[in-house]
Amino acid sequence: MLNKGHIRKLFTEDMTGLYLLSLLLTANHEKAEQCFVAGVEDTVKGNPVFKEWAHSWAKRTIVNNAIKIMSPHPNRASGTFAGMPPEVGGGLQRTQDHQATIASVLALEDFDRFVFVMSVLEQYPDKEGSDLLGCSEQDVREARMRALQQIAEYTKHEVTESKLSEEMQHG
Repeated sequence: MLNKGHIRKLFTEDMTGLYLLSLLLTANHEKAEQCFVAGVEDTVKGNPVFKEWAHSWAKRTIVNNAIKIMSPHPNRASGTFAGMPPEVGGGLQRTQDHQATIASVLALEDFDRFVFVMSVLEQYPDKEGSDLLGCSEQDVREARMRALQQIAEYTKHEVTESKLSEEMQHG
């Protein structure tokens, strides 16, 4: 069973990854903190989770809390980015490529972002994702395709912008 030492290890060693999962789902630092804290509290309150499953349990709790907070729904008319300024950085040193990748995920519409994080990054099966999000498996497949296309476009655009900026600085 999971004891306080395992919990401490989980949330000190994996804290960055679990918080990043929260941030990628919510695209908002305040809501990400809410999901992350709720995930920690749920695990600490003594849910009977074996230590081998603690990390998966924490991730699952974060996903469930993010769904409750954000209530993402399919937007079939959508095919564009959400247009919100991504909340990346926070003093963390990341490469430009890493920042562009995170920003491209944060810039997705809520539903597409949830589907991308759940099905591509966390590898949830389409059936499980559709059950959690309350939509059809077809909605999940379509959202994943939109997300992958938009991330590819965004990343391509960012790389082009970065190269142009470098060329202007150097010469």
